[in-house]
Amino acid sequence: MNEDKILGIDIGSRSIKACVLNDGKVEFGIKVPSTFDPVSQCRRVLEEIGANIDNAGEGIKKIVATGYGRDIFEKNFKSNKQEGREEFRGNEGWEILTITEIQAFALGSFHLFPGVRTVLDIGGQDTKVISLNGKGRVSRFEMNDRCAAGTGKFLEFMANTMQISIESFGDYALKSRNEIKISSMCAVFAESEIISLIAQGYSPEDIAMGVHRSILERIRGMLGKVGVSYPLMFAGGVAHNPCMVHLLREEMNGEVFISPQPDMVGALGTALYGRK
Repeated sequence: MNEDKILGIDIGSRSIKACVLNDGKVEFGIKVPSTFDPVSQCRRVLEEIGANIDNAGEGIKKIVATGYGRDIFEKNFKSNKQEGREEFRGNEGWEILTITEIQAFALGSFHLFPGVRTVLDIGGQDTKVISLNGKGRVSRFEMNDRCAAGTGKFLEFMANTMQISIESFGDYALKSRNEIKISSMCAVFAESEIISLIAQGYSPEDIAMGVHRSILERIRGMLGKVGVSYPLMFAGGVAHNPCMVHLLREEMNGEVFISPQPDMVGALGTALYGRK
């Protein structure tokens, strides 16, 4: 007997990721920006799923949400009578659950790489280090969600300061030939420091690498607090950055795994939770 389809959705500060599991396999995935109106963007996600999966609504009985916007999602979509309920066709109702990002990334990471013992997730607004036991359960974690330091937002802010696109910032930094230390992890002070370094004639490639190394320094402290066991999984949107991948693999003394879609790990984890 086939399982019901399960929708997992990760509503982050920068983007919304969602995937549909069908018999334990990902049938459809989507990523959209969160913008200033995440509820409308969630509705857009539901519409896209309904349009791209035949009879999508008939099989989906459960939605599991995570991320900073999980409570907003539950509040706005929990009732069939509320606006947005018509996105799925032919369904009499769904059950909505919410879980923490720690749970979601632990489940998603262990599913993708069974045996992984440490998860590093660098997202748009927070960074998480999660220690897993041999069965994939969370044993300890450290989270930075009160400061942009060490997050994708910090990288984006510094790239904008240097007038380089965030998409090419990592490749640009890898052209560095000399080491420069960025001493401040506060975005405002770091911006002033970068402007000063540019005025002094330092290579912009070296400055860009200094920015990346400053994030590595912050991550090193978090990893030290939790303790690192290998293999390690690097997840989150910043795992698309080739310079951060290079620096992390250079820093670690063990195997580092990266999913082909590292920013979808949380959405996958939420859907897997729904299978239980």
